[in-house]
Amino acid sequence: MRLIRSSAARAALLGVSFALAIPSVTLVHPAIARSAPDSFADLAARLLPAVVNVSSTQTLTAKNGPATGPEMPAFPPGSPFEQFFKDFLNRNHPGGGGDSQPAPRRAQSLGSGFIIDPAGYVVTNNHVIEGADEVSVTLQDGTTLKATIVGRDESGDLALLKVKSDKPLPTVEFADSSQSRVGDWVLAIGNPFGLGGTVTAGIVSARGRDIHQGQYDDFIQTDAAINRGNSGGPLFNMDGQVIGINTAIFSPSGGSIGIGFAIPANMAKNIVAQLKQYGHPRRGWLGVKIQQVTPEIAESLGLKDANGAMVAGVTDGGPAEKAKIRGGDIILKFDGHDVKEMHNLPRIVADAEVGKEVPVVVWRDGKEITIQTTLAERPADEQLAAADGGKPADTTKPTDLSVLGLKVAPVSQELKDKFQLQDGQKGVVILDVAPNTAAADRGLKPGDVIVEVQQTKVAVPADIQKQIDAARKADRKNILMLIQREGGVQYVPLALTKTSAPKDKQPG
Repeated sequence: MRLIRSSAARAALLGVSFALAIPSVTLVHPAIARSAPDSFADLAARLLPAVVNVSSTQTLTAKNGPATGPEMPAFPPGSPFEQFFKDFLNRNHPGGGGDSQPAPRRAQSLGSGFIIDPAGYVVTNNHVIEGADEVSVTLQDGTTLKATIVGRDESGDLALLKVKSDKPLPTVEFADSSQSRVGDWVLAIGNPFGLGGTVTAGIVSARGRDIHQGQYDDFIQTDAAINRGNSGGPLFNMDGQVIGINTAIFSPSGGSIGIGFAIPANMAKNIVAQLKQYGHPRRGWLGVKIQQVTPEIAESLGLKDANGAMVAGVTDGGPAEKAKIRGGDIILKFDGHDVKEMHNLPRIVADAEVGKEVPVVVWRDGKEITIQTTLAERPADEQLAAADGGKPADTTKPTDLSVLGLKVAPVSQELKDKFQLQDGQKGVVILDVAPNTAAADRGLKPGDVIVEVQQTKVAVPADIQKQIDAARKADRKNILMLIQREGGVQYVPLALTKTSAPKDKQPG
């Protein structure tokens, strides 16, 4: 029996033409999927020798771990049972249950890893070996080798180990994970629950997942069964290359429900190379504090789409400050990569080469401009500074900005004392926020300081009114304010109302 895929094909077989009967149409061809392999056995047999079990041990004491035995029940003072239980617990749990400190004990953690170099370099997750006193690697043939930690990346949850072997070890290589597509077959190999080399199969379920584990989240999601102990193990494509490092699962029960996450190979191999060379990751650093671009912010600045990352502040002495990037700029492109939203930028910057000069396209004053900046290495204790304000005025007379639902005044010593502002604070202080207004809805409160309006520094209420008038003249529906408060700085868009009356007092 022959499969007929379309009406046109059937007509051709019958010698009938549709040309004059119906208008021409565009045929939608069915998607062609690669067939599932008959078996993964040959691939698994080739890959298993390069996948290892990683075991780490840690000494736990009363300060860094739980007690070694059960606590003694509470008895009334002088009870005959008190001494009985104390003697029992001391006999069965030396150092525990009595008055003395619990004795130290050894805790073991099990995970997975894979060999990337015949000389004995092994990749795993940082959380598998974190805090370990000793780390050992067990090969598929049962050989156990002591491992040393070459380097760790806490932010990216990666670690590189080194073992010594009398013979070259089997290895696997990283793939270009950007070529992996949703729906591709994958194999996960690891050490679930300490059982040893275990193979599971599935597909790439999604890409670019942010599971809120860190600022570099960009996980591959898979439905290949991943359980506790699989951490640090490889996720393979059908060519036997590592496309990801199995790191986390989503599970209410603690077991696999088909939602696992792997660090992409393209991210991992750069970090692994840095761990091998430097012992720590060397991520690119721009030195900016950013926030999401909302539709209101985009509209207030004349930006067509709510894309990019808005600079809320720059770090003193950082690459951004040196390149004259400033608060209020919206970063649209970085080193040729589009910044679709705020969360894209940290990953793109981190992957860039330290010391490299890169172009940064920003939206400023209603147009795109390109700024060249040289990246530095991200400090371990990165501190982001707030943007500076303008020159304060001497007067403290309150001004009613009813169009925004605010009462404001310039910074003065009296207001610094009242709201516990810093000595160098500059800008315009919010004294009161009318209820049921956009300002109240945005969470503005007395003591907040308006540093900029429409990306222009303000020192007195008249500066704010000037920007309001200009925004209305340009037919803007929103105005953008940079607010400084105890927790830092943030850009806040406020809607420009057509009436000066607060929402609860508008005429009906």
